[in-house]
Amino acid sequence: MLLHFFQWLSGDIRFFSVFNYLSLRAVLAALTAMAIGLAAGPAVIRRLKAMRIGQAVRDCGPKTHLAKDGTPTMGGVLILVAIGISTFLWMDLTNRFVWVVLFVTLGYGLVGWVDDYRKVVHHDPKGMSAREKFFWQSVIGTVAAVYLAFAISMPESSHIFAALSAWVESGFTLHAPNKLALTVPFFKQIAFPFGVWGFLLLTYIVIVGTSNAVNLTDGLDGLATLPCVMVGAGLGIFAYVVGRPDYAHYLYFEYIPGAGELVVICGALAGAGLAFLWFNCHPAQVFMGDVGALALGGALGTIAVITRQEIVLAIMGGIFVTETLSVMIQTTYFRLTHGKRVFLMAPIHHHFELKGWKETQVVVRFWIITFVLVLVGLSTLKIR
Repeated sequence: MLLHFFQWLSGDIRFFSVFNYLSLRAVLAALTAMAIGLAAGPAVIRRLKAMRIGQAVRDCGPKTHLAKDGTPTMGGVLILVAIGISTFLWMDLTNRFVWVVLFVTLGYGLVGWVDDYRKVVHHDPKGMSAREKFFWQSVIGTVAAVYLAFAISMPESSHIFAALSAWVESGFTLHAPNKLALTVPFFKQIAFPFGVWGFLLLTYIVIVGTSNAVNLTDGLDGLATLPCVMVGAGLGIFAYVVGRPDYAHYLYFEYIPGAGELVVICGALAGAGLAFLWFNCHPAQVFMGDVGALALGGALGTIAVITRQEIVLAIMGGIFVTETLSVMIQTTYFRLTHGKRVFLMAPIHHHFELKGWKETQVVVRFWIITFVLVLVGLSTLKIR
């Protein structure tokens, strides 16, 4: 919103043309989101306490977590408000990609809010049934996937629905452009052309999978928050590159017009995440809950799809992948062996707790690992 206002002012005052620069607006979005989060945080926490919206801790978890019972949850609302306001202020309101990311982020946030609300009202740590939650995640992910299949291919928003109609009229056999191919990092010209249907399936898996992966990781104070910030910032750099024809051509990326604007929402995500971490670090004053974890994961997955960096997301978000795999391995092995376990407890961060690591040790070490993995992901910009 402010971008269009400053563009109007720049007609008379040249100074305001500086706000056309994406890098500046990304920084301002981060600072704005951080300011909103830090300013509103104490009031939100007090309000959650007054409403008795406290976390219900599972009896089967580590005994050290019993002290967390009653800690305010649903603090992810603070993150969503900060991201939403900051992005709206500094984005180009005509950019289709930012709106898609906001749609997924807020949609998943709503799903998480319903889940958290049921946990609080009914004092049931399980919240929504897995089937119901997965259904609504699938609906939102599928809508985003169908739209992106043609938004990424078309340089103008006005062409998207025409391309979608042409695909339907062709009996869903229309050839997919190269921009929908799966990019392989570290290689200049290796990509897997999945076609439209393959793209839809991949996008669905990335968005829904990342959302749930972040949610599984969010089990310790600050564990998921900073990795989301670091991965979001890393994806913002990729968005800036693929959104500029000169950088994209030089670094052998597909140029995606309009993708650069995602830097703004990545900046807002980073700023909001850091502000929330101020209150979420050990000992946490508030938990983000599903309303924050599902939303942040959905946002990261959607940004990775738009920038065509799904594999890089898996590299930078290696902690999220590991947490998810630990649950899958534990569940499968438990069923096949009728009660035996691979880990002391899953997700894997609980395994290390039961091995004797302090909560802060697990969190900081996972942060360090994420930092290294983000650097590895960023190295694929040039090592190709």
